Formats: sequence, structure tokens, C-alpha cells
Amino acid sequence: VQLVESGGDSVQSGGSLRISCVASGLGSEYTMGWVRQAPGKRREGIAAIGSDGGTKYKDSVKGRFTISQDKAKNTLYLQMNSLSPEDTAMYFCAADTRFKIRTVQALGIGLLSDFAHWGQGTQVTVSS
Repeated sequence: VQLVESGGDSVQSGGSLRISCVASGLGSEYTMGWVRQAPGKRREGIAAIGSDGGTKYKDSVKGRFTISQDKAKNTLYLQMNSLSPEDTAMYFCAADTRFKIRTVQALGIGLLSDFAHWGQGTQVTVSS
């Protein structure tokens, strides 16, 4: 499995950004998601989507971030709106074929940290 993120950038507070992750080698049954890590802070899962389209979000990003996928392009997206400096972090794409989205929905978005496959990350910086 290979995951390659792109789209990270520097934006102003209140702005929007969409980041992408191209996946290869996953197969048809999987769950994918986005995890971010700010300097000096723990890694935190923020959004997940299953191959069936089900989703799960961290409470702090609900209503601002939207996770989606284009199966024809093997691409995962994260649309981020109303960005604030607190959203500044390295954003990682994660994937796993062991966990279905209903498991993430039941156990919590933190399960993303246990996912098997990771990209190299893309930096998002939000300035005030």
C-alpha cells in the first residue's frame, strides 16, 4: 500500500484548503482517514471514511471539514473551511483494510492512530 498526500499550503485564518491523498494497493474494502500532528502535540485523528462511504469526524472539525473520496481516481480528500491557527499541523493520510468504518464509529476517531499504512504528510499552516 502506498499513500501520497498533496495540497498542503499556507493560508490566512478563515480561509479554505483541500488536501488530497492518492492511494495504491488498497483493494476494495478499507477505511481511510486523516490524522494531524502539530509541533509538540500528540497525533490526533480528525476524519475517516470507509469504502462504503460512511464517515466519522473529530468533534472539533465537524461542520468545518469534509472527508470524501473519488474511487475512480483512488483519491481521498479533506476539504477544510473556516481554518484557524489551531489547525496548523502536518496532515497525514492513513489507511487500513482490517477496520471497517463502523468500527471507527464505535471505538472513536482515535483508532486512526493504529492504522497500518501512512503517507509522508503534507503541511498546513494557518496564519492569523
